[in-house]
This record gives sequence, structure tokens and C-alpha cells, in this order.
Amino acid sequence: MNTDLISYYKQRAQEYENIYLKPERQEDIQAATAILQNDFTNKNILEIACGTGFWTEKIAETAVSIMATDINKALIEIAEQKHYLKNNVKFKIEDIYQFSTHKKYESLFGGFIWSHIKLQDLNLFLETINSLIVPGGTVVLMDNLFVEDSNLPITNTDAEGNTFQTRKLQDGTTHLVLKNFPSEEFLHKKLEKKSTNFNFIRLKYFWILTYQTPSI
Repeated sequence: MNTDLISYYKQRAQEYENIYLKPERQEDIQAATAILQNDFTNKNILEIACGTGFWTEKIAETAVSIMATDINKALIEIAEQKHYLKNNVKFKIEDIYQFSTHKKYESLFGGFIWSHIKLQDLNLFLETINSLIVPGGTVVLMDNLFVEDSNLPITNTDAEGNTFQTRKLQDGTTHLVLKNFPSEEFLHKKLEKKSTNFNFIRLKYFWILTYQTPSI
């Protein structure tokens, strides 16, 4: 069984957006789109883990510009084919822990990446994304809430408390995928010394967290 997230998402690239076709999630997708478009109106944004550009395309409608990055070339290639009416999106293959530029952005968006970060790596993850943003800049993170019968069940838990789902792709391959589902309280505790203006929005299937990086 494959446990490598990068190879999993490379294999899943062409079927990735099927998850957004679930009928019960359409209301949340509309609500999340409105929230993100409002948060990023007239902003210059760094997007990490942009995937196939599903949310990039929506955010680009109100943003000034987006530098959309992902570690996976297969996903970037799909994202590049979407329609960006303002021609305001650039793409780059990047590992968030080894960014090739020291430029600091005014805003950052990370959709559905928190759940794929191991619990023991979260402090490094937060320090890294905060370092990419100007002091007082805006960070918006979005991910899944666990909803029984809509999410796949948790099939494994490791010694550190990380949880995993067993997923099968259309090509028949089976993958053990890291997928953590944090509570609002957990997020607040993790960020209490690394953020200001913490704001948590709970939808039915998704959560959206907005905060500012500490000012110098």
C-alpha cells in the first residue's frame, strides 16, 4: 500500500476534483467561495498547495494577483488550464519548506494542506508559512471537518496521534493517506503565540481559519 503523499496526488490528479461534485457539499462550496473572495479582495496572494487550481480560479476573481505553488507538477499542469479572466495568476513548482524566493507576500492561502501535515511538524509548518508573509499580513487556511458518511473513515492512527484514511483510486491502487481533523480548540492553541486576530469559521463540511501574522 502506498503511503507517499506526493505520488498519491500525482496519480490522483485527473480525478482530484471529483470530491467537489458531492451534492451535499455544494452549499459549503458556495459559502466558502464567498468568504475567500471577500478575504482576498484586492490582495496579492501566495497560495501554497494549490493543487488543480479549484480554489485558485475562484479567488482570482477578486484578487489582484496570485502566485500559486504546489510541489506536484501533475497538479500544476491541470491548474494552468483553468480560466483566469483577469490573467492574474502565475504558477510555480515549490516545496513550502524550501522556497526559492525570499519575497514576502501580503497574504497567504493554504487549502486542504493542514490535514496532510503531521502533528509533530505543525510548529515548523506554521513558522514556515508565517515567514513567507509580511508582519501583520493575512493567512487563510481551509480544510475538512470530519462528517461521517461524507468523509472516508479513519483506518489507522500512529503513535503520535496522526490519523490516516485508506483510499482507492480509479486505477485500482490503494493508498494510506495522512488526514488529520483538528478541532477549533486545537487550532487556537497551536496558533495562540503565532498569530493575532484569530477567526475560525465552521461550515458543515469545511472550516476556514483567518489570522494575521504578528507585527514586529
